[in-house]
Amino acid sequence: MDMYLKIVSPEKVVFEGGVDSVGVPGTICPFVILKNHAPIISSLTEGIVSYVAEDGEHTIKIAGGFVEVQKNEVRLAIE
Repeated sequence: MDMYLKIVSPEKVVFEGGVDSVGVPGTICPFVILKNHAPIISSLTEGIVSYVAEDGEHTIKIAGGFVEVQKNEVRLAIE
C-alpha cells in the first residue's frame, strides 16, 4: 500500500491503514488522492468516500467533513 489513511467520525475511528487511492466528495468537485499527492486541506460535502485497501474497495456515505493530505498520509474527519 502506497499511502496511510485514517478516517475518524465523532463516534469512532472508522478506518486506519494502508491504501492505494482515496476518492472524496470535495466541496467544489470530487477528486482522487494518489501516492505523492500535493499537500492539501479541503472541505468535503455530502457524498461517497471510496478507498482501495488490501482487502478490496470500500465506500462510506458521509454528510460532510474535511480531508488533509501530507507526505502520503491522508486524514479524513467525517460527519
